[in-house]
Amino acid sequence: MEISIVIPVYNKAAYLEHCLASIFRQDYDDYEIVAVDDGSTDGSAALCDSLAAGNPHLRVVHQPNAGVTAARRRGVETARGRYIVFVDPDDELLPGALAAQHQAIERTGADEVIAPYCTQHGRLRDSGWRGWVDTDVLIADLLKTHNSFAVLWSVIFKRQLLEDCLGAPRVIVEREDILMQFKCLMKKPKVYFAHRPAYCYHEGLPNDRVEDLAMVKAYDQELKATLSPQWERWKSAYVGHQIKVYEKFVDKRQFHVLRDYYKPLRRQLSSDIPLQDRIVIMLPPPVAYPLVHCYKQLRRLLLR
Repeated sequence: MEISIVIPVYNKAAYLEHCLASIFRQDYDDYEIVAVDDGSTDGSAALCDSLAAGNPHLRVVHQPNAGVTAARRRGVETARGRYIVFVDPDDELLPGALAAQHQAIERTGADEVIAPYCTQHGRLRDSGWRGWVDTDVLIADLLKTHNSFAVLWSVIFKRQLLEDCLGAPRVIVEREDILMQFKCLMKKPKVYFAHRPAYCYHEGLPNDRVEDLAMVKAYDQELKATLSPQWERWKSAYVGHQIKVYEKFVDKRQFHVLRDYYKPLRRQLSSDIPLQDRIVIMLPPPVAYPLVHCYKQLRRLLLR
C-alpha cells in the first residue's frame, strides 16, 4: 500500500459523500481511505459504514469523541500506507492530486511535499515557494502567523515523519494542524514545494470551535516544549508569536487578556522583535485596537 488518506469525521454528514467522491475519482489506485468516526451524532458514522460497504478503498474506524487530533492519530496508527495524506471531510482533493503528489515525493525523496491549494471559490493559495525550502524558513513563517503554506492538507508525508507529532492536548481545537507541522519541522525533514495545486479547502463553513484563553495557554505551552531543543534560536520569535495571537484578541475587543496573560510579555520584549509588535504590546488595548483592526482588515482584503 502506497498512500493512506486519513479523514477525521465528526458530524459532517452533509459534506462527506462529496469529499469521498473527489477521492474515488482520482486517477491513482494504490491507496486506502481511513475514515475515523470521532463519536459523530448526526448520522456520519452510519453513512461512512454504508459507503465502505460499496468501496474496498474505504475503511472505517469508530471511537468515542476524543477530538480531531486524536482522530488523526488513530487514523495514522491504523493506516497501512508508506505515505500519509490528510483530508478534512468538508473539503476535497483536486483531480490528479494523488498521482502528482506521489510522483513528487518518490522522485525527490522528500519527507513531505507541500502543494498549493485553492478554495471552493476558485481562489489560489500559493506560497510562491518551489523546490527545496529550509525548515528554519518555514518555522519562522509559522511563528509570524503568516500561514503562507499548507501545513496539513495539500501535503503528502512520509509516514515515519509523523511519529510523535500528533499528541496535542484535546483542549487545543484551533491551529492544531500548525502545531503538528511545527513538530514535524523540528525534526529537520527534507521539505519540497510542488507547483501543482492538490486540494480544495472549503472556507467559511460553520464550526463550534472557540479559541479562548485556556486554549491559547495550552497551545503556547505545547509550542514552547516543541521549540525547546533550539530555544535560544527561537525564543524571540516565540514571543513575537504570542504578540500576534494577542492581536487577535485585541481585534475582537477581548481586552481582558492583557491583564490575565499577555501583560508579562512586556517584560520579554527585545530589540529583535519588530518595532510594530513592540508598540502594540506596550499600548493600552483600547488604543491598540484601531491599529490592529485596520492592519487585519487590510490583510484580509489583500488575501482575497
